[in-house]
Amino acid sequence: MASPLECSLSVPPSVRAGEPVEVRFQLTNRTARPLFVLKWRTPLEGLRGNDFQVTRDGTDIPYQGPMVKRGNPSAESYVAIAPGASVEARVELTLAYEMNQPGHYRIEFRNQLMDVADQQSDVPRSLDQLQSMPVQCPVIETTITAP
Repeated sequence: MASPLECSLSVPPSVRAGEPVEVRFQLTNRTARPLFVLKWRTPLEGLRGNDFQVTRDGTDIPYQGPMVKRGNPSAESYVAIAPGASVEARVELTLAYEMNQPGHYRIEFRNQLMDVADQQSDVPRSLDQLQSMPVQCPVIETTITAP
């Protein structure tokens, strides 16, 4: 069964060391009904957790950004995606991952979506009622060159 949400990621193919590495994250609703997606742990809320696996020439780059501890989500924690529509966000990875060394970088979104509902009346849900959904985002790569 195909996922109701399609994920895409993009990054410039080449970036000079010391310059921002901006990743574009996009979710597209492939169903005939609106979907309500919890933004937590996705770029839709910025970088607030270790949401990407980043490697340089095969070596893991540790996450150094903020970690957020949360209570129950609010209605504003969700984004509505109309049938066939997309939402997107851009995050600057060098704010949370050490990417100043020249090399070949591989970037993978690692989390599944924490909660997805098809009825607005179902959200927000409490933490113990969240219904996660896996999402397949393609792995992206960039090369960081010497300045």
